[in-house]
Amino acid sequence: MMQEELQRLEGLTQKVEAKVQQLEQDNHALKEELFVLRNSLEEKEQLLEDFKNQIKIAKLVSSLPAEGSDSAELREKINNYIKEIDNIIAYLSE
Repeated sequence: MMQEELQRLEGLTQKVEAKVQQLEQDNHALKEELFVLRNSLEEKEQLLEDFKNQIKIAKLVSSLPAEGSDSAELREKINNYIKEIDNIIAYLSE
């Protein structure tokens, strides 16, 4: 009777140990996934900020008066800056 009870408890202990090990593996996998998702979210938030800045710059350029060579030259310079910033962002995103 005592031997059977001891064997039953040993069996339960092994099952619990196996379950704990499986849960630890699952926990580790979930932590890795969370890390990857957080990094992805940070990248997307940075891209969103970059796009917001581009929109602000585009609105600023659009609001400039279209008269005179100075404003046309200024618009061209700003557009060139925007293109250069886009290239830098693309390079840094790689």
